[in-house]
Amino acid sequence: MAVKNTAQVVIGGKIITLGGYESEEYFQKVASYINNKMSELSEMPGYSRQPMETKHTLLSLNVTDDYFKAKKQAEIFEQDLQQKDQEMYELKHELIALRMKIEEAEKKESDARHQKELLEGKVKELEQEIDKLLK
Repeated sequence: MAVKNTAQVVIGGKIITLGGYESEEYFQKVASYINNKMSELSEMPGYSRQPMETKHTLLSLNVTDDYFKAKKQAEIFEQDLQQKDQEMYELKHELIALRMKIEEAEKKESDARHQKELLEGKVKELEQEIDKLLK
């Protein structure tokens, strides 16, 4: 079972202890993301005059927006991956079918060469018989 980790991070100038099964590096990355979002929002005109509850709501909305955009992008990538997997599957089957046709054509060619050799031998026999008859 995974080990539960804790890490102290700074979010909005306050030290907060985060806990979970992720690494400390991950916790720091999450804190950095939240701090960057807070910094983006604080650059908006009028943001600093908003009550703390409104600021938290705006932060939540921005994080949720990023989440849904990332989720949508992941779904697009998943669909592309499935499509490419399907195309690869179809190409493999086409390759197998073409290999079978090549093998069949090679067998026919081999049979035709063998038949040609037999017929050439027969022609030589007949030519020798004609020569014997003409002498």
